[in-house]
Amino acid sequence: MTFVTALFSLLAWLGLTFFHGLFWVGGPWLKRGATTDNRKNALPAVTVIVPARDEAASVTACLSSLLEQDYQGAYHVILVDDESTDGTGDIARRLPDPAGRLTVLAGKPHPEGWSGKLWAVKQGQEEALLQLPRDGYVLLTDADIIHQEDHVSTLVERAQHEKLDMVSEMVMLNCASFWEKALVPAFVYFFAMLYPFRKVADPRSSTAGAAGGTVLIHRNMLEKIGGIQSLKGALIDDCTLGAYVKRAGGRLYLGCSEQAWSIRTYQSVSEIWHMIARNAYVQLNFSPWNLLKALAGMVLIWLLPARLLLFGRGKNRVVGGCAYALSCITFVPTLRWFRLSWWRVLSLPLVAAFYMMATIGSAVNYYRGKGVSWRGRSYEGAES
Repeated sequence: MTFVTALFSLLAWLGLTFFHGLFWVGGPWLKRGATTDNRKNALPAVTVIVPARDEAASVTACLSSLLEQDYQGAYHVILVDDESTDGTGDIARRLPDPAGRLTVLAGKPHPEGWSGKLWAVKQGQEEALLQLPRDGYVLLTDADIIHQEDHVSTLVERAQHEKLDMVSEMVMLNCASFWEKALVPAFVYFFAMLYPFRKVADPRSSTAGAAGGTVLIHRNMLEKIGGIQSLKGALIDDCTLGAYVKRAGGRLYLGCSEQAWSIRTYQSVSEIWHMIARNAYVQLNFSPWNLLKALAGMVLIWLLPARLLLFGRGKNRVVGGCAYALSCITFVPTLRWFRLSWWRVLSLPLVAAFYMMATIGSAVNYYRGKGVSWRGRSYEGAES
C-alpha cells in the first residue's frame, strides 16, 4: 500500500512538472526598456487608482514613483483615502505635484456587502471614468508598491502589442528578514501552482487569475464586466477580476515583475501566518470538503516524499526521493527570482507544512466567526 501511495505522489509530481502549464518555469517578465520604439506613437490615456487605508509608512514612496513615471500619454493618479486614521490622505496631499497629475479623494464609509478595498477602488473608478477616453486604461495598484519610472509605459506597450484586455504582474515581494526569506518565496510558488501564468494567458484554458499589485485593464473591458461594482463582495478581488474578464472573452497576461516592488515588510512569523490565513479558506470557497481535499493533496505531494526519502526503504525510498527531487527542482526558479540560494529548496516540505497549518487556521477562524480580517475590518461569508 505504501508503494502505491508513493507511486501516486511521483505521478502527481510528474503531472505538475510537465502538464500543468509549466507553472514553475521563471517568468514571463515584462522587460525593461522594451517600450523605446513605441514611444514615438500616440499613447492612450492611463488613470492609476490607488486605494489606501492606513498606509502612512509607504504612501510617499508609492505615489512618488507613480508621479515620476516617464509615460508620454495623458496620465493621472487617483489616491482614494479609505478612512485612514494615520494621516495617509494628508501626507498624499502634501506631496509635490508640479504637473498636476495627482487627485486625492476622501473615501466614504463603505456600505454593507462591499469589501473595503473594492469600495475604495469603485470611488476611484467613478472619478477616473469622468475623463478617461474610450481607448484608455485603468491601472490598479496598491499603496505599498513602488514602480520603476518606465513601468506604466511597459505595461501599456504589452497590452497594445498583444491586444490584451488586462495585464497583471506579481510584483517582487519584500524578502529581507529571516522569516521573509524562509516563507515568502513559497507564496509566489504556490500562487503560480494554483494559477499557472501560461494557462491564464491561454484563451483555450479556463484558468483565470491576476495579481492585485499591478493590474492594467482597458476601459472598455472594465465597463463590459459591469465595472468594479460587479465584484463588490469579492475577498480575492484580483483573481475574481481575472475570471470575470476571461469569461467576458477578454485576453489576459499574468507574469512576474522586474519593475515593481512591494515595500510591505513581514518581520514576524505571525504576520506571514495572517497574510496566508486571511484568504486561504476563501480560496476554498468556505467548503470543508475542499479543505479536506486540499490537505490530502498537500500531504501527498509535499510531506509524503520527504518522509519516504528519510524513513522509507528500497523502492519506496527511491520513488519518494524522485518525487522530492522534482519538488526541489521546480522551486529553484522562484528562489532565483528572489536572489536566494538554491539550498532553501531543502526546507520546502516544512514550508508547505506551515502553509497547511495556516490554511487550517483560516478555516478555524471562519467557523469561530472571525471571518476575514484586514486593516481593522472583518468580512464574513463574502463572495470570493
